Amino acid sequence: MARTSSNKVNELRELINGAGIHIGPGVYDCLGAKIAEKLGFKLVFTSGFGISGSTLGRPDYGFLTATEMLYTVGRIVRSISIPLIADADTGYGNPLNVMRTVSDFVDIGVAGIILEDQQWPKKCGHLDGKRLISKSEHVEKIRAAIEARADSGLVIIARTDALAPMGLDHAIERGRAYFEAGADVIFIEAPQTIDQLKNISDAFPDAPLFANMVEGGETPFLSAPTLEALGFTLVAYPLSGLFAATAAMTRCLTHLRDHGTTEGVAVDMLDFKGYEGLIDLEEFKKIEMRYVEKSTTIG
Repeated sequence: MARTSSNKVNELRELINGAGIHIGPGVYDCLGAKIAEKLGFKLVFTSGFGISGSTLGRPDYGFLTATEMLYTVGRIVRSISIPLIADADTGYGNPLNVMRTVSDFVDIGVAGIILEDQQWPKKCGHLDGKRLISKSEHVEKIRAAIEARADSGLVIIARTDALAPMGLDHAIERGRAYFEAGADVIFIEAPQTIDQLKNISDAFPDAPLFANMVEGGETPFLSAPTLEALGFTLVAYPLSGLFAATAAMTRCLTHLRDHGTTEGVAVDMLDFKGYEGLIDLEEFKKIEMRYVEKSTTIG
């Protein structure tokens, strides 16, 4: 059975406050989340980029509504017992909208959210043309989020996309303001050099820091141990699973198209029994048999 939301929040806070760096793979569906949990990861992130692609077939351009995001994230939360940090985009409006969004995320059992300072509709943080709200407006959104989380303990990760359009100094200034407003973790999106990553770490000796590693993205692609040495606390690899699954499916279906069979395809595949194990079919069979036995006895 999945653990309660409060337990998951406590686990996430213990990770953030503990030693070392903690890796969270990005997931966009229940299957990916279950794989991550079974492999021993202590937390997962939902990727708005991945959810937009998998549910709409569209880029991360603000096409997802709050309702669509909450529906998908809620199903993922219920499928696992480890903490989940959700991409809450911009909070989908002004501080009042943020309060509604935060309350809804708390209700579905999310352990943490990422709240960014782009204008809506937002864009993926590694794309050009991002537009920001003012620093003071995002400070108010963070304060609203803190009020709305009440005693849930929801972890709030404040993200700024200011580096690309306004420069590192301004991004650090925003990050500091967001931390002083009460954010639990600071996330400066898309640093372009290792020196910038180090400058971010030096600027926040008192704040947990979040790094985002995207294959082919703007930020140097570093290992978790390297980021730990630089002073980061959390690292997401938000698109690794999505990119790997897309490549594997493309190769598999190309082979099927060309050969009329998947036999010999150059992709590691589970068979039917292997997949049954992944989705815990035997556990559901046991539950089913308990009720079948009772039904038979009563009859």
